[in-house]
Amino acid sequence: MNLYIRDRKDGSLMNWYLQSGKESDIASSTRIRFSRNIKGYKFNLTKKELQDLENKIKENVYLIGYGLNFLKLEDMDDITKLSLVEKGLVNFKFAFKSNNIGAILINDEENICIMIGEDDHLKIQVFSSGLELENTLNLAIEIDKKIEDIFGYCVSKQYGYLTACPNNIGTGLKASVKLHLPGLAKTRNTEKVLEAINNFGINIKGVYDEAGHIVGDMYEISNKKTLGITENEIIQNIKIIVEKVIKQEREARRFLANEGIEVEDLIYRNYGILTNCKKITMEEAENLLSTVKLGVDLGILKELSDLQIQKMYLYIQPGNLQKYFGEQYERLDREIKRAEMIKQVINQ
Repeated sequence: MNLYIRDRKDGSLMNWYLQSGKESDIASSTRIRFSRNIKGYKFNLTKKELQDLENKIKENVYLIGYGLNFLKLEDMDDITKLSLVEKGLVNFKFAFKSNNIGAILINDEENICIMIGEDDHLKIQVFSSGLELENTLNLAIEIDKKIEDIFGYCVSKQYGYLTACPNNIGTGLKASVKLHLPGLAKTRNTEKVLEAINNFGINIKGVYDEAGHIVGDMYEISNKKTLGITENEIIQNIKIIVEKVIKQEREARRFLANEGIEVEDLIYRNYGILTNCKKITMEEAENLLSTVKLGVDLGILKELSDLQIQKMYLYIQPGNLQKYFGEQYERLDREIKRAEMIKQVINQ
């Protein structure tokens, strides 16, 4: 089953992760996630019980609306599952469960994806490009209320929404924003900013490679607290921190822009490797793209558009790379095809 939806050449529809949004030169995406459990079902479901829940949801999916499609994990091939993981729509543990149980509700634009049968019965997720916390929350709440009206949730008058993990009890809300911070990295100010964030009770994590190094200067900021706080308070707390980090990143970028030929040389060297390489690993491509994107955002590198950058970030990943070509490849062939794809996107 092929879930991948190519961006329309006429611009009629484009998946959210290929779009540009508010502050998207630094804030790449926003995600709102609600953890919910259906009334009348125990938390740790057997295979038969989960199948019963899936059937109940499938029979009523038309009542939820939003163009959602019901798709079972067991009907997907591994490359399709991996492509969903790479887009951030599902997590790896859920997609590749040994018993292959579970399902998702997903729309064509893929900005709504609901996992069925993860650690909670439902993980209701809404995504946006850029920094869009309020609008994304409003849509998530709208969907959440509709599902609650249809099925009912496990709720405590004292604690709020009940979840499998105690850390999610209360609102059950996890709000997160992904940030691209090459300016702070290149001016060696990342650690100072991250330490300040931790003092505010906010989670921040980088995207790491197998050696434990941050890949592509990408970080995710999210809330820790879900109990004794409202959804809007969570959103405002995250927004304040994210805007402070964005301000620090912009200051670092202004400093780099004043370095003239040195930063221009670094950007074009990275662009040159991407343009001319014959094979490339995903990790190297991500790190090169980080600097190239910085060049585009600073207005130094004019050969690429934001859309081309977004496409390369998506397609350099193994699952989506294989979706791009419609073939399955071993590691070395993927490195060769990755270099080929990059050339194709650059020449579009």
